[in-house]
Amino acid sequence: MPNQGTKNVVELLPKNGGVFLTWEDLWVRASNMKDGGKAILKGLTGYARPGELLAIMGPSGCGKSTLLDTIAGRLGSSTRQSGDILINGRKQTLAYGTSAYVTQDDTLIATLTVKEAIYYSAELQLPNSMPKSEKKEIADITIKEMGLQDAMETRIGGWSGKGISGGQKRRVSICMEFLTRPKLLFLDEPTSGLDSAASYYVMKTIASRCKGRTIIASIHQPSAEVFSLFHSLCLLSSGRTVYFGPASAAIEFFALSGFPCPTLQNPSDHFLKTINSDFDQDIEEGSTGRKSTEEVINILVKSYKSSDKYRAVQSQVAEICKEEGEILEKRSHSSFTTQSLVLTRRSFVNMCRDLGYYWLRLAVYVAIAVGLGTIYYDVGFSTASVQARGTMLMFVASFITFMAIGGFPSFVEDLKVFQQEKLNGHYGSGSFVIANTLSAMPYLLLVSLIPGVIAYFLTGLQNGLEHFIYFVLVLFTCMMLVESLMMIVASIVPNFLMGIITGAGIQALMILSGGFFRLPNDLPNPFWKYPLHYVAFHKYAFEGLFKNELEGLKIHNEDKLGKVQMINGEDILRNTWQMNMDYSKWADLAILLGMVVLYRLLFLLFVKAGEKVKPAIRRAFISTSPNQINTAERPFDEFAT
Repeated sequence: MPNQGTKNVVELLPKNGGVFLTWEDLWVRASNMKDGGKAILKGLTGYARPGELLAIMGPSGCGKSTLLDTIAGRLGSSTRQSGDILINGRKQTLAYGTSAYVTQDDTLIATLTVKEAIYYSAELQLPNSMPKSEKKEIADITIKEMGLQDAMETRIGGWSGKGISGGQKRRVSICMEFLTRPKLLFLDEPTSGLDSAASYYVMKTIASRCKGRTIIASIHQPSAEVFSLFHSLCLLSSGRTVYFGPASAAIEFFALSGFPCPTLQNPSDHFLKTINSDFDQDIEEGSTGRKSTEEVINILVKSYKSSDKYRAVQSQVAEICKEEGEILEKRSHSSFTTQSLVLTRRSFVNMCRDLGYYWLRLAVYVAIAVGLGTIYYDVGFSTASVQARGTMLMFVASFITFMAIGGFPSFVEDLKVFQQEKLNGHYGSGSFVIANTLSAMPYLLLVSLIPGVIAYFLTGLQNGLEHFIYFVLVLFTCMMLVESLMMIVASIVPNFLMGIITGAGIQALMILSGGFFRLPNDLPNPFWKYPLHYVAFHKYAFEGLFKNELEGLKIHNEDKLGKVQMINGEDILRNTWQMNMDYSKWADLAILLGMVVLYRLLFLLFVKAGEKVKPAIRRAFISTSPNQINTAERPFDEFAT
């Protein structure tokens, strides 16, 4: 066990460059307009030191993850906090590269191998000044440190197929955050969902990396072997500290408080059974009888606050705060250009391997194109062909592009990975938007070209390479637009079922006002024509495709006497379809391309708004002074103490 004395604090601060983290009188309240919100954390005080693994334990709902998020600077905008959180005795933010956070859920790209995932992460996080060979070497060393060398060529796996085990996924997540060699590591439930053996090996790997590093982990119910790996223990119940101190001394504390741990029982099992108020059962207190769980918790809280352990924590925090250590400086990572290129490569590989992203859609599009081509096979040049051509082109511009929402679930998975990596500082929103756009373009072009060839030539649309190229370009641009629209929806509605419904509803309104089902001059002016008709990209897709098909085309109109009259396609556009002929079809395509750029910028804006606007709203409207929070909870706190 590390020396617990305060003297070591002074000695370690200037020498090892480690991170000392302290929190004092920390309160966190969930915002609630009705009653002002419920306190989640109530006056917590504690510390974490280099070379130690601090475990935050407690029953479900006790505030473990909230405490971890708070001291890591990740508290959500729906909560309010007060109290002092100091890093090396200073108020400073956690800089990129000096700290890392591993979430409870492993947010990984299922189609990549372990080696690919970590190599890509190394290229994203490590600076441009470092040679690629050195980045690869660091990645290889980290893989070996985490014991993943035998799984390097195995895909991570997910819904599409089995891959590595849950314990290995957890180690991959940790491995990706270890690449920058952070001085401070946060882990939220690192053993969640793992069996006892996997939990032990994961925690043993983590504990072996404590040298010169401060590690804080929230953990639910560790085995006795895992518990023996902890240096310090923070035990919470209902947002209050039941115990803080050396993990090895916790058994003695419970025994002195009248709740000894039975022989041969796992200490963590005993602790959690004793302080879990969800099942309010009577607990035996030595030889004095039985008490309710709530009474036991209050006894333990009171015992802790009157103990030497509590005074030692206060003294340790005060000593650390006196000695101002180094200011954490942000480490450099790869440039914006490098990040964009690496993300483009990674996204391209993922899209290629994920059958549900584009390949399944391509198969469906080919089947639909064959059906469309056979139904409208060789429409000819009679007056009846005008309606057939228009219906066929409408179907292409509306319903084939409408099906681009089929890739929404895959994109939501990508967005989860992006949000996690962005939160960890791996790269920014701009790199992600650019990479996603560039990597998707070849696949969308393929998905537009192959079905486009089938539908175009089976139907017998206007001959000429220019006409065919324009047809494919409009189809490609419309698919880009639908994907961009779904990105915007995904950034607002992350749930993929709600997202698909929302995206489908928006597109349905646009199709209705596009000018086919109801001609432009017949659309009601409020809403449908102004502004929806001009906002819907279907208007410009219809116009462009119709102009491309009918301009220069001669339609054969045979009267009752058998006399054939030639009708100009331009007249049909103007009179039958009420198309605006003041600009060419290329102007319609330019407008569509401009809308693609606009939609992508809107997506970037929505992502950025999540970064900038929400924290500002939080500070402006739900900030609360420490006195306000403390005053609201003091009667309860005094009762507990």
